[in-house]
Amino acid sequence: MRNIGKITALAALLLSTAAIAHADTLTLEPGKEVNMVLLPKFLGILVFDQANEGAQEAHKELSNPGKLEFLGPTPENSVAGQIEIMTTATTQKQGAVMLSNNAGDQIAPAAKAAQDGGTKVVTWDSPIPSGEGESIFVAQVDFASIGVVMADMAHSILGGAGEMAVLSATPDASNQNAWIEAMKKALAADAKYKDIKLVDVVYGDDQAEVSYSRALALVDKYPNLGLIMSPTTVGIQAAAKAMQDEGLCDKIKVSGLGLPSEMVSYTLNGCAPEFALWDFRDLGYLTYYTAYGLASGQMKGEVGETFKAGRMGEYTIEADPGRANAKRILMGPFTVYNKSNVEAAAK
Repeated sequence: MRNIGKITALAALLLSTAAIAHADTLTLEPGKEVNMVLLPKFLGILVFDQANEGAQEAHKELSNPGKLEFLGPTPENSVAGQIEIMTTATTQKQGAVMLSNNAGDQIAPAAKAAQDGGTKVVTWDSPIPSGEGESIFVAQVDFASIGVVMADMAHSILGGAGEMAVLSATPDASNQNAWIEAMKKALAADAKYKDIKLVDVVYGDDQAEVSYSRALALVDKYPNLGLIMSPTTVGIQAAAKAMQDEGLCDKIKVSGLGLPSEMVSYTLNGCAPEFALWDFRDLGYLTYYTAYGLASGQMKGEVGETFKAGRMGEYTIEADPGRANAKRILMGPFTVYNKSNVEAAAK
């Protein structure tokens, strides 16, 4: 009987703890009027359009009577354009700016001024490296894990040995820079990668024609190149097309981060045997919920705060392990695509 009593008491304690934990999860009240801006690196990229679809879904779901604007610069004016839009947001009294940063720390003063003026700044996809002027970063996946995945895909495609080069977006893209550094660390940390040589890192400015030509330049410069790793959806598609057009897919493979709908033909024909990505609609949706909660005053934005993000469930604000004094919400997961699953994902 004594043991039964102990079990009953333990069960009651667990139920009580669960109830308290559940009570600590914030459910956002809809209908608060907050004007918000979704600011991608620049316009004209499918993944950013998908993020906007997710944000628009959340905007409707939360019955926000305020405006949700999808504003972005041109690719050629991305850095200055993002800073200008961030600066204008303060004078327009926007409640929140949701930023996929392409300006490195150059945008930090404008973001800090926006915060000082009452505009919440939530980054997504690509954070402000220093964290200055940023409330929270909504991270698609853990950045260190992306580096390991890219290293593993390189190992698989190269058979454990060979030369690889990186075709990235822009030198100021903090997300791609972090992923490349994480990949370098992964390659150096494990002996299984010892025969893989990273020969170069180049930038295609996230423009198809520039990325295409940079991929071909890598081929000319490195006669023993076996793989181009491109952690950008524009770059990976352009590199794969370049290898296909030049009849080089048997010699030089392509991998990185891409959209299944854009990469399916290159995966099936062997140009890009493996690549990875996450769901940008979900990323836009979660970012909107986060920004709405902060801008409406329902969330404080403190580490340990947990809230319910609609159909995606519960998320908790945590310290960002990659940036001192910065905070993040970790979305996850990502998927590695190959011939076995790319066609289904592309539909």
